[in-house]
Amino acid sequence: MWRYSLLLFLCFCIGSCHTDQPDDAPSQTISTQDINKGLIPSQKMYIKQEKDEINEYVTTHHYPMQTTGTGIHYWIYEHGKGEIPQIGQYVLIDYRISLLDGSVCYDSKQDRPREFCVGKDDVESGVHQAVQMMHLGDKGLFILPSYLAHGVVGDRDKIPPGAVVVYDITLLKIQNTP
Repeated sequence: MWRYSLLLFLCFCIGSCHTDQPDDAPSQTISTQDINKGLIPSQKMYIKQEKDEINEYVTTHHYPMQTTGTGIHYWIYEHGKGEIPQIGQYVLIDYRISLLDGSVCYDSKQDRPREFCVGKDDVESGVHQAVQMMHLGDKGLFILPSYLAHGVVGDRDKIPPGAVVVYDITLLKIQNTP
């Protein structure tokens, strides 16, 4: 029975590929460039909406934050006296990741501190940028727009698609090898 159903499905698919247009009829295809032109305004609107949400969050919490050119809002609220990590160095961080609504997604107190190679490992690009603004021993709050965090898909676990995330980071260690 399933073979008969499969055969009918294949016949339908093959039959639906035929068009009634003559071979010399102009094509009605849409170019990638046309698609991109249509997507750009919606992307700009989405980015503006994210900025507005972030600004409202910062204002509500009275955080004295600065903003980078890439869109990270940050505040180093406790200053260390150590060096600043460079690309290729390994860092160890304590972190707490939450959403703008305050729900905590991850916390190194339960998950353990995270070690990664700055600028090289598979960590959110916003986190690579964040640690490069910190001195050893600094504690900072970083708000990452979705395009610098987990993007349109989220992390498929605790961070939803398109989410702005708030990282509270303490830079614990910097070293040249893991």
